[in-house]
Amino acid sequence: MQEKDMVNDAITTTKASIDCYNKAITECANQQLRSTLQQLRNEAEQFQYQLFQIAEQKGYYVPAPPANANDIQQVKSGLTGGGMQ
Repeated sequence: MQEKDMVNDAITTTKASIDCYNKAITECANQQLRSTLQQLRNEAEQFQYQLFQIAEQKGYYVPAPPANANDIQQVKSGLTGGGMQ
């Protein structure tokens, strides 16, 4: 297995874990458990970002170009009830 594949697999697995933590957090009634899950999710997010940075530095991942201001405003308006149908 190539390093690129290992990094991408680790990113994918970590992102799936983050999704699971988010679901568990939203369904958790016990505040102590909820706080623990939030901490674990935050740590997983930091790890995923570190993996992303490695992948980007090594050329395994090329992010999309930045959105222009008009595109950002359209999405923002749509999400705040300003007309996205």
